[in-house]
Amino acid sequence: MTEVREVDVAVIGAGSAGLGARRVAAKEGASTLLIEADRYGTTCARVGCMPSKLLIAAAEAAHDMQRAAIFGVHAPDGPQIDGKAVMARVRRERDKFVGSVVRATENIDDESRLMGRARFVGPTTLIVDEHTRVEAEAVVIATGSSTFIPPPLRAVEDALLTNENVFELEDIPASLAVVGLGVIGLELGQAMHRLGAEVMFFELSDRIGPITDPEVRACAREVLGEELTLCLGVEVEEAKAVEGGIELTWRDGEQRHRKVFEKVLAATGRRPNVNGLGLDATGLELDDRGVPVFDARSMRCGKSAVFIAGDVDNERPLLHEASDEGRIAGRNAALLVRNGPDAPRAFLRRTPLTVVFTDPQIALVGETHAELSKHPIAIGQVDYDDQGRAKVMAVNAGRVRIYGDRTDGRLLGAELFGPRVEHTGHLLAWAIQSRMTVLDALSMPFYHPCVEEGIRTALRDLAAALKMADPVEVLCIDCGPGS
Repeated sequence: MTEVREVDVAVIGAGSAGLGARRVAAKEGASTLLIEADRYGTTCARVGCMPSKLLIAAAEAAHDMQRAAIFGVHAPDGPQIDGKAVMARVRRERDKFVGSVVRATENIDDESRLMGRARFVGPTTLIVDEHTRVEAEAVVIATGSSTFIPPPLRAVEDALLTNENVFELEDIPASLAVVGLGVIGLELGQAMHRLGAEVMFFELSDRIGPITDPEVRACAREVLGEELTLCLGVEVEEAKAVEGGIELTWRDGEQRHRKVFEKVLAATGRRPNVNGLGLDATGLELDDRGVPVFDARSMRCGKSAVFIAGDVDNERPLLHEASDEGRIAGRNAALLVRNGPDAPRAFLRRTPLTVVFTDPQIALVGETHAELSKHPIAIGQVDYDDQGRAKVMAVNAGRVRIYGDRTDGRLLGAELFGPRVEHTGHLLAWAIQSRMTVLDALSMPFYHPCVEEGIRTALRDLAAALKMADPVEVLCIDCGPGS
C-alpha cells in the first residue's frame, strides 16, 4: 500500500543545495521532507572538492621535492612515491569529510527524511519508489549532475575512470589518458602526472579549463604545455579494451594515432540529473537540456511552486553557489507556502568566483572576457615572468587580465593564471562586489614583496588604459591642514 505524506516543502536531493534548502525552509517554519535516491554525502565531500584536493596536495609535495634543487636543496634520489599510500590517504581523509556530512544529515529527524527515487505525478505531487506519495505545497529540485560519457568512449564505459570512481584506485596508474581539459581533467591529470603517471591530455577544442580570454588561454597553454603533454584540437574517435588497458584512437588533422593506456579518465563534462523526474507532469517550461527554465535570483521555475538549486541547473556548478542557491530556493519555497504565490523574492547573488587548483592556478572573477565581449571595457594586464615574489619562489609564470568599465572605471571582472591566484582572485572578487573603481582598488594597501603586487601592476595598467589620473597620486589625498 502506498503511504501518503503531506508536507509544506519537499526537497529532492540531499547534496549541498538540498541540505541548504531544507535547513532554511525549516527555519522559516515550513514542514520539510528531504528525499534522497542514493546515499548521503555531498558531491564535494565524496567525489569532488575534497578528495581532489587531497590528491593535489600529495602531488604538490612530490613536485616541491623534484624542484628543490632550484634553491640549492638537493635530494639526489628524488621523491619516492608510494602510490598505494597516496591513494589510501586520499580515501581515509575523504571518508572523514563524508562521515561528517552523513552524520549531520542523519541527525535530521526520521520524519523529515525519506530514501527513494522521486518523480513528479503532478505540479507538486511526487511518487517515491512507488512506496510513498508526497503531497507538497512546494518542491525544490536539487538532484545534482552526473558525468557525461561521449559516444567514442561508451564502448569501454565500464572501464573508464571518472571523478566518481578515480579515488577508488588502489595505486597511481602507469599511464593515463585524460579526455577533456575542463577543471576535473586539468586538476586530476596534472596531479597524476606529478605522482608518476605518464599522462596525455586530449581536447577537441583549444580550451584550457574555464578560461575565455584568448591572451590568458595562450599563456596557460604555453606554460602548462612545458610540463604536460597537451593534445589540443584533436578528436578521439574510438576506445576499445585491449590487453594492458584501453586503446585510444584519435585524429590530429589528417593523421590518425593509436596508443594503449592503462587507464582513461573521462573528464568530458557533466549533465543535469533530470531523467526519470517526470518533469512533464509539472507543466513547467523546459530548456533544451530538459531542465526547467528558472530565475537565477529567486531559483523559481516560472510562476510555479517548484524551485531548483545546485548543479542540476548548471548555472554555476560550484559548492558555494549550490549552497547559496539552496538557501534562496528553500526560503522562497517556505515564503510561497506561508504567504502565497507572490511572496518569493529575488536575491542579490555574490560575485562569481571560480578557482582551478592547477599549478599555476586559474581563477575567473566577476564577468568573464567572453561575457564582456560587447561591453565597452578597458583591460589591464600583468605577466608574472618578472614579478618579484614570484621570482623569489621560482614560480614566475602566468598572466592576469583585469576588465574595467570605460564609462566609470568600475571593476567588472578578471581572468587569472598564475601563482596563488586563489588568493588574489578573492581580493578582486571582494573589490568587484564592493563596486570599486580601479582607483578605489589602487588606494588599498599592497605589502612588498607579495604576489598581490602583481594585481596592483595590472590595476595600474588598467588605470592607464582608462586614461585616469596617475595611480600613484591616489595615495596623496589632501586631508586638510597637517600638524
